[in-house]
Amino acid sequence: MGDPAVWRIGASEAEAAQRRAAASLRRLGLVAGERVVVSVPTSPDVLALVIGALRCGIVPVVLNPSLLPEERRSLADDADAALVVDTPAAVAELVSADGDERDLAPHPLARPMHYTSGTTGRPKGVWSGVLSERDAEALFLDERDLWSFTADDVLLVCSPLHHSAPIRFSISALLSGADVVLVERFDSATVVDTIRHHRPTATFMVPSHLQRLFAAPPEQRDLSSFRLLAHAGEACPAALKHRAFDEFPEGAVWEFYGSTEGQFTVCGPAEWQARPSTVGRARPNRRVDVDDDGQIWCTVPAWARFEYWNDPDKTAEAWRGDAFTVGDLGRLDAEGYLFIDGRRDDLIISGGVNVYPAEIENVLSLVPGVREIAAFGAVDERWGERVCIAVIGDVDDQAIREAARSHLAPYKRPKDIYRIESLPRTGTGKIRRSVIARTLGLE
Repeated sequence: MGDPAVWRIGASEAEAAQRRAAASLRRLGLVAGERVVVSVPTSPDVLALVIGALRCGIVPVVLNPSLLPEERRSLADDADAALVVDTPAAVAELVSADGDERDLAPHPLARPMHYTSGTTGRPKGVWSGVLSERDAEALFLDERDLWSFTADDVLLVCSPLHHSAPIRFSISALLSGADVVLVERFDSATVVDTIRHHRPTATFMVPSHLQRLFAAPPEQRDLSSFRLLAHAGEACPAALKHRAFDEFPEGAVWEFYGSTEGQFTVCGPAEWQARPSTVGRARPNRRVDVDDDGQIWCTVPAWARFEYWNDPDKTAEAWRGDAFTVGDLGRLDAEGYLFIDGRRDDLIISGGVNVYPAEIENVLSLVPGVREIAAFGAVDERWGERVCIAVIGDVDDQAIREAARSHLAPYKRPKDIYRIESLPRTGTGKIRRSVIARTLGLE
């Protein structure tokens, strides 16, 4: 694998590409509210297709391109996709096709549909429908104004475009007239070189990216151009946070807490330094509450609502009036600052990517000889957590690894396999995944 590609995209060229992509989708017969699966590695064409679709109300279902064909087919079928775009050639054809460039709404008329799982392991599509132009403008301004994007900005995007945050930040920057510098995949040497040559003013990174960035030779790092580093996606160790304060310009390091479903809080540098480990207070147009069980709820305006695609029961569980929860646990101090006590049950966050144990267990429990199996996360200096499994049964590791390679995307495959005599369980029989690592001496 060679060095990752780097592209600098101007707002005007991005606008033209979005219009061509939208025109192509219309020629194929797609209309507002229909869904197009986009499962292609990061590129300017992918960004143009996603934003172009959104600005005419067609909803991109953005999937990780490393998913295996059977995983991709299952999600595309669930989404009832009108079109599946899963090769770079296919997306390039849509974006470069000759013909009239279709007029677009000034702001995205929808949010991308991303799939997120839960303890059942069944992926759920987060669906927000098609917005009115008024609500679309409110949604756009909510993000743009929070991060103060203007035409003077240069946004560095070094996270994969199948995640929601890089798309949100790219939309805010490009539609504010800014340039976007897109890195095909995160590579510390490439990112350092890109920063030196393009002098970006803003970026989003997950903590594991920061770890790798700071591992680059100090004499090669020049972060003085940044006015904004926004980080989220996983817990940020205090030492790493302090390192970011030291390395980036004063006032640049911001944190936010959110999920695929919606955004909760934002935290400036002075706020975190006064209250270490907080993720901040409710961002504008939101209210954050914690119920008697410690579960975090966020009240949102109408334009930030969502439902789980074709799953009214899960939707009902997530909402209480105008407030939703993703099951995370936390506490509020007297001034409304939120502290996270626990992520949603059983979730593994590896390199900022959500990995759901039940999905892994559903596949690997079918390997002959496996009697019981539990997937769990173990602390990893580079990735935050790594995916591990504990197994009971007469089965060799190679059979498990072969099954994982055949049925699970690389980021879901266990890095370590442990033999265990019994799995820790609650009084009601539920596996206590959160204590497995400690039981094995990994913490």
